[in-house]
Amino acid sequence: MNQELARVVVIGSTGSGKTTFARRLADCLQSTHIELDAINWQPNWTARPRAELRELTRNAVAAERWVVDGNYSAVRDIVWPAATSIIWLNYSFPRVFGRLLHRTVRRAFTQEELFSGNRESFRLSFLDRESILWWLITTHRRRKREYRRLFAEGSPSNTSLREFRHPAQAEAFIQSLDPA
Repeated sequence: MNQELARVVVIGSTGSGKTTFARRLADCLQSTHIELDAINWQPNWTARPRAELRELTRNAVAAERWVVDGNYSAVRDIVWPAATSIIWLNYSFPRVFGRLLHRTVRRAFTQEELFSGNRESFRLSFLDRESILWWLITTHRRRKREYRRLFAEGSPSNTSLREFRHPAQAEAFIQSLDPA
């Protein structure tokens, strides 16, 4: 296996498709998929205490091969230095908002279980101050600036960086790895 892809972190704004991409990448690489949201969120959308989140994440990335998805700054100092590659799904706001709106409506309608029994609802998604749509609106631009700054300062040593600005680039990358 390509050592550059032994331990991959997939980052991007809310709704960019991090988890879907990371699952597909992990399948192609025959690696473990680690979803930071699943580690963080307990029942009733209760965030795990920071120390516990850090310990569970530290244990998860102790493996030799994995693909992690998530943007948790609380564990960045654990995950990024262990990574051999960082993939940034850096899509435009209109693209991400459209994807997130579609996904949110679908999940609220179907009551799809996400993790720890949590489900999205129309009330939480559209009428709550903690709405995932509002989260995207308030963090998308800030996240882009933050990542640009972090990468300008230099990603962790021995870590490659790939930035995909369009889903077709991410798809082409997956296709280049998938022998089927």
